Amino acid sequence: MRSFMCRKCGQRLSFENSLCLKCDSALGFHLPSRSIVVLDGPDRAVVDGETWVRCANAAAAKCNWLVRKDDVQNLCTSCRLTRTRPADGDDQGMAAFATAETNKRRVVLELDELGLPIVPEFEDPGAGLAFDLLSSARTPVVTGHAGGVITLDLAEGDDVHREQLRVEMDEPYRTLVGHFRHEIGHYYQLMLIRGDAERARFEDLFGDPALDYQAALRRHYSEGAPKGWGRLYVSSYATMHPAEDWAETFAHYLHIRDALDTAAAFAMAPAGATTSSELSGDVGFDQIIDWWLPLSWALNQMNRSMGHHDLYPFVLPAAVLEKMRFIHSLIQPAPVWDEPALASTETRSAADR
Repeated sequence: MRSFMCRKCGQRLSFENSLCLKCDSALGFHLPSRSIVVLDGPDRAVVDGETWVRCANAAAAKCNWLVRKDDVQNLCTSCRLTRTRPADGDDQGMAAFATAETNKRRVVLELDELGLPIVPEFEDPGAGLAFDLLSSARTPVVTGHAGGVITLDLAEGDDVHREQLRVEMDEPYRTLVGHFRHEIGHYYQLMLIRGDAERARFEDLFGDPALDYQAALRRHYSEGAPKGWGRLYVSSYATMHPAEDWAETFAHYLHIRDALDTAAAFAMAPAGATTSSELSGDVGFDQIIDWWLPLSWALNQMNRSMGHHDLYPFVLPAAVLEKMRFIHSLIQPAPVWDEPALASTETRSAADR
């Protein structure tokens, strides 16, 4: 996450700010420029000659994003992905909904910066993305993904509930933003694994995605992770099924990229570590890991100094890095050079010598 500043008074801002606490200016996040702008009045701004207004979910979801004035839905890029939410009269559910949407916006921004497609399900029923953010206060809700629709139990936004589950399931890490990154990983498996070569490489690294999921689920919760799983998987949950291994690894890739982006914004990592930097291919991936390993070690020690658990309580063995490298290659592939042009250049260089 980049560092933001009030363009009127210079005050440092958080990604979630809709008001500058120093000069009281109304603020809005403008996705095309990935910046926070000062509004002209309480609800609109002119950016590059276009008028932008607050998202219709400014109150319900505490959304600080802007949308073009002529947008029919009047919903920002993140909010338009949500298909179902609690009823307006459900005060507890709506408070949890606003918390979830705040975390979702952070993930959507990262996806946008990485150049991943973000198409709502209502625009592309066959391949679009949708979120059902539901409260389990009255009816059971199972967090998961199916055909582009991500369901999230809003109880995950409650710190006590989430920590109880984390301990019960023996997880080192459990957060709302982590849930979003994991579940959206399932969606991008469908989007990115399409050709024969991609499918073959997926099976080499993760296994056969067609394996019986329900049988794998029962086995995992009855027997647990296999002995020595830490040499091959990023988490014990990743051992359950190839699809879960992909989603867990994808989520960690997003964790690392966003954490490095934030570190670069505050001079704790090189400027080139930002999400929008050119880090394509194997060389780019190697550089990302070279930056991440010492940074995560330092941050873990910092957390311990404050009496907290490690910020990143995971080990990245060679097998996990190879899986992550594959994901990186699908998101930011190595550039394809123009072979004739390259040959022509080489011929001229030889002639010059």
